[in-house]
Amino acid sequence: MDINNSFFNDLLKEKKVLLADGATGTNLQNRGLTRGLPSEVWVLEKPDAVINLHRDFIESGADIILTCTFGASPMRLMQHHLEDKYLEINQSAVKLAKEATQDQHVLIAASIGPSGQMLKPLGGVGFEELKTNFSKQAGILDKSGIDFFLVETQFDLGEAKATIEGIREVSHKPIICSFSFDRGSRTMMGVSPTKMYEELIRYDLLAMGINCGKSLEENYRNLQELAQISTLPIWFKPNAGLPKMDAEGKPIYDTSPEMMGLESKKWVSAGAKIIGGCCGTSPEHIKAIASALFSDFNK
Repeated sequence: MDINNSFFNDLLKEKKVLLADGATGTNLQNRGLTRGLPSEVWVLEKPDAVINLHRDFIESGADIILTCTFGASPMRLMQHHLEDKYLEINQSAVKLAKEATQDQHVLIAASIGPSGQMLKPLGGVGFEELKTNFSKQAGILDKSGIDFFLVETQFDLGEAKATIEGIREVSHKPIICSFSFDRGSRTMMGVSPTKMYEELIRYDLLAMGINCGKSLEENYRNLQELAQISTLPIWFKPNAGLPKMDAEGKPIYDTSPEMMGLESKKWVSAGAKIIGGCCGTSPEHIKAIASALFSDFNK
């Protein structure tokens, strides 16, 4: 399905709120992915597991699923010695998402995460180098048939701009950008929701928003801040709270599906238009959000 801003806005008008999927990494880990390995490994080695996760989210009510490409830019894959696989991984990830959404009215968002590098002068990577890195990934994703791009879990305005500009060099498809405020009301680089909006509004984005982060309450406060100024639809995909580690070092998330479902009503009331979950959110969390929201907002 090829979408544009008009289609997206019409769909939002019809449904009032759209439901995105939940976590990729933590769910694949729960299904056997070795911790420390990138999720993209399973795109090649266990494609059925990736398809099944997509399908589980769709069956739970998701209108949007994310490709398993968060860390699939050449620069990010280099950290796992997989840079020579970036073409195959990105193409295959979209193919798996398409297979999962076959005959379903579900949108496919191309997930693009940070490079794992720091921009100069704090790091060794230049702005143009980052643009090239992400334009390579985006070009493959665009040609493979995604519906829109999701630039997510951002923390640095420079990298977010490089990613968006890199995408724009190779694609005219819509872009959503989402930041992670992992220091409470700021990102690790000191960016606030207001600063994010002020710096990125000129990029003609489809939506802007918040994902990952820390506690549900802190993410909610960031949502409230963004909603006060945003003229764009707001994307909101928080963690299932903060994890605790069990005796084996496995992260355990305390926020139950029922708790997240109840919280989601508050998010929509505050102004979020696209709701989902990040780390720790299972298909059961998404189903609980769908049950809580759709009876109230999508009649």
